[in-house]
Amino acid sequence: MQTTFVLVHSPSVGPSTWAPVAAALERRGHAAVVPDLTGVSAGEAPYWPEVVRAVREAAPGTPGTPVVLVAHSNAGFFLPVIKEGLGGQVAACVFADAHIPPPEGPVRTAEEEFLPFLHDLAGPDGVLPRWTDWWDEEDVVAMLPDPAVRIRVAAEQPRLPLDYYTQEIPVPAGWDDVRCSCLWFSPAYEQAAEAAAGQGWPVTRVPGLHLHQLVDPEGVTDALLKLSGKS
Repeated sequence: MQTTFVLVHSPSVGPSTWAPVAAALERRGHAAVVPDLTGVSAGEAPYWPEVVRAVREAAPGTPGTPVVLVAHSNAGFFLPVIKEGLGGQVAACVFADAHIPPPEGPVRTAEEEFLPFLHDLAGPDGVLPRWTDWWDEEDVVAMLPDPAVRIRVAAEQPRLPLDYYTQEIPVPAGWDDVRCSCLWFSPAYEQAAEAAAGQGWPVTRVPGLHLHQLVDPEGVTDALLKLSGKS
């Protein structure tokens, strides 16, 4: 039975961040889907059940279809509950420049030391600007050098509420009982890569910045196939 790659974008951005890799996987004969998580904060916290629902709706509906879950950035924190929501379908998990959850227990999508920065960004209504507006323009251009790609990524970003980053996400014990690995792009995720290596996971470095899957989709696809054992 054909394995499906489920490419999970950070809810801070949008599904176009994985679209070129999904297309590259399909050109190589693999099935790939990119769930749209841009609406998960439309209700009230906690938001993680909406993340799980959105992924389940996009994932293959045939029982027993094996899935490779690939999470980018803070979507890594949701991967254990997504895996649980997909039942026994998940054959492998890849963290692509992503945060790695603890073995079990609650976790937040932002570290404590990052919260003052977010509080300063939030408006009176408690809603944050779009993620690319958090950073200097030259930093965004460096991440997304193609102007058309930059416009597309910026346009689809949601404005998330501050409590998206303070919600607690449950981490079920035993979530890492399948093949897990780490795909490392940017210097900011060096500690995550070291943590993955410390757990004995395969770690592959494809040097770049945080949205490198948009800059080098073929190289990122090569690495995903190798790390998931599907090359």
